Amino acid sequence: MEGLFILLLALVLDVLLGEPPRAIHPVVWMGKVISFLERFAPAQNMRAQLVYGGGMVLLTGCVFTSPVYFLLLYLNKVSLIAYIVIGALLLKPTFAFRELWQTALEIRVLLAGDNLEKARAKMPSLVSRDTQSLGKPELVSATVESVAENVADSFVAPLFYFLLFGVPGAMTYRVVNTLDAMIGYHGKYEYLGRFPAKLDDILNFIPARISGLLLVIAASLCHKDSRSAWQTMLRDHGETESPNAGWSMSAMAGALKVRLEKAGYYSLGDANNPLSPQVITCGIKLMGVSALLWVLLCLAMEVTHFAFSI
Repeated sequence: MEGLFILLLALVLDVLLGEPPRAIHPVVWMGKVISFLERFAPAQNMRAQLVYGGGMVLLTGCVFTSPVYFLLLYLNKVSLIAYIVIGALLLKPTFAFRELWQTALEIRVLLAGDNLEKARAKMPSLVSRDTQSLGKPELVSATVESVAENVADSFVAPLFYFLLFGVPGAMTYRVVNTLDAMIGYHGKYEYLGRFPAKLDDILNFIPARISGLLLVIAASLCHKDSRSAWQTMLRDHGETESPNAGWSMSAMAGALKVRLEKAGYYSLGDANNPLSPQVITCGIKLMGVSALLWVLLCLAMEVTHFAFSI
């Protein structure tokens, strides 16, 4: 039952307060540790890079997960209230809903006012691609894509691993996801980032598909085209290089009946509606309903687990 209260309190903290200050944010410190370890990575040897990349996962995971595990193990024995409060404070940074919601809304307002320069300046908070040459439709597409993908990465997946393994599970997922975001791509980190990238693919396999289904259900509840969401998800989910990102993005594209596209990489959905700022508003609404559905499901699973453990 403690898990239920930890989850509820963490969700309240996110809604009311948002992200912790950067100085104490665990994900910020994960980035610093990863950047430090990266300095000593082998420059040329493929096998050495693969091994070192795996070592980075293990070391960073131990640095951030072990203290959480042993602290909560101790608090669970001495104070139930402290265990719940500290558990919630540690769980909160592993997921982000309010920040994603606010950032997408801010970009929507900027695009609606044709303030493309400020919108482009804000985009790095959501996407890693170069947005300086993108026009309004492309900026709308990038924003909606990020909103859809982050349903899985920033909300469903952390809570999924919280349900399975508690706060340490959510923290471990965030470590792997952060490593993948920083070094898990091709080019300079072709081999160094391969282990965290593949591990992130494995960890997101189930959450990504859950997220796609949640968006299909949300489309129905929001009076969007749930049939199109389902059909587009089944048709286009494999268009992305990532084996997971396409599920939620294609479901979102189908629900909104738009084409979400990253030039030269993928094209999801059909261009039945124009990519106007209003599309971002609809995408945010679908994200919110999907998140609410997932929260209700998580709470139901926690209650069921408690009922069967009595």
